[in-house]
Amino acid sequence: MVSRAAGPLVVGVDSSTQSTKALVVDAASGEVLARGQAPHTVCGGADGSGKESDPRQWWRALEGALFQCGRAAREVSAVSVAAQQHGLVTLDASGRPVRPALLWNDVRSAGRGARLVGELGGARAWARRVGSVPGPAFTVAKWAWLREMEPTAARAATAVRLPHDYLVERLTGAPVTDRGDASGTGWWAGATESYDEEILGHVGLDPAALPRVARPGEVVGTVRPEGLGLPRGALVAAGTGDNMAAALGLGLRPGRPVLSLGTSGTVYAVSTRRPADPTGTVAGFADARGDWLPLACTLNCTLAVDRVAALLGLDREAVEPGGPVVLLPFLDGERTPDLPGASGLLYGLRHDTTRGQLLQAAYDGAVFALLRALESVAPDAPADAPLLLIGGGARGRAWRETVRRLSGRPVVVPRAGEVVALGAAAQAAGLLLGEDPAAVARRWGTASGDHYEAVARDDASWERLARTLEAGGELLRPAH
Repeated sequence: MVSRAAGPLVVGVDSSTQSTKALVVDAASGEVLARGQAPHTVCGGADGSGKESDPRQWWRALEGALFQCGRAAREVSAVSVAAQQHGLVTLDASGRPVRPALLWNDVRSAGRGARLVGELGGARAWARRVGSVPGPAFTVAKWAWLREMEPTAARAATAVRLPHDYLVERLTGAPVTDRGDASGTGWWAGATESYDEEILGHVGLDPAALPRVARPGEVVGTVRPEGLGLPRGALVAAGTGDNMAAALGLGLRPGRPVLSLGTSGTVYAVSTRRPADPTGTVAGFADARGDWLPLACTLNCTLAVDRVAALLGLDREAVEPGGPVVLLPFLDGERTPDLPGASGLLYGLRHDTTRGQLLQAAYDGAVFALLRALESVAPDAPADAPLLLIGGGARGRAWRETVRRLSGRPVVVPRAGEVVALGAAAQAAGLLLGEDPAAVARRWGTASGDHYEAVARDDASWERLARTLEAGGELLRPAH
């Protein structure tokens, strides 16, 4: 299988909340020659709340995924790691984790994020300075939470990393990150493309504890560990966050909107202008190339809808149209809109409401939150611009048809799966070939797929959802 390769081989890694995936890819053609996957465990934290993982299991999962790739992995020339954004990894002087990593979807830091916004000039100043208003997902809020709630652990931390930084450092020995992932911390200033020392001082974090920010296209080291399933000396790219890698993997050009339907939902587009949204709806991320990646994220997407299906005893595709029922599935709080303590809201239940209609209402609620954010993420995108639909949900008919009905736009579902790992592979291929990784992905044809024509937008359902969200008010906030 490897002997058929037309060019050098590369490995792209996607270390997500739930698992690590590895793809061995022919750098010339984009053909996937081998793949592997190993699961992660997410725990609730010592008090049963929050979302945490031991970073060492990410390394073991990487070993397992590469082992499944077999001989192909042992013949690669370059590797790149993409991983979940925002997670707070704290290491002691010997490089061991001080405590489990706080994951992006841990909302215990919500109060600290709001406090930081007030203490350092307000939302508009944060958006102008770092490109984003830090909510509970952002690493700066998690670090502030840790200093307050677990000061012993914070004092023991001599190094602070993001999940992808941790894996790259174990691969190469180099403490390094990239501008894309760094832009999700809240302490990397998009305005200056450097760490903001005033913010770091305010939260009591020594800049020496942070990794160097590599330049786009930089080789940051070579593979050092033996027994990993990769050849020692293979080049290692800077890597990036998962959303930035997906943008690479799709070969995105500015203005092309993407909806990603996974455990969480995201909507984003590449932009040549640095975003600065003072409402906090849009995170002003950098991309992995030198442009920007305005993005909005919802906590509740496929996992929330699957939970509703399970409660109803239905297959996830068993939706039925019609009825006035509205379901806002904010089962884990919510990030867009900014309601970290929210619970779900069911409104409009009637005697003749069916289980299938309830399930369809859950889909509508999840998709509505993403499409509403799209208006802020890509305001200049033409109204008839096709939406690229990716993630696990994109393979589901109910998800696809709900997006078409509520957006009124055509939809394209790329045939290439695992676009985060493919984006990492494109970044690694760019090192070897001396090319822009997004151009590499476009040559691979990763964004081509099944095209679904636009249908008339369901304005009645849209207005019903908007009215319910607006009227929900205190009902969407946690009970005391």
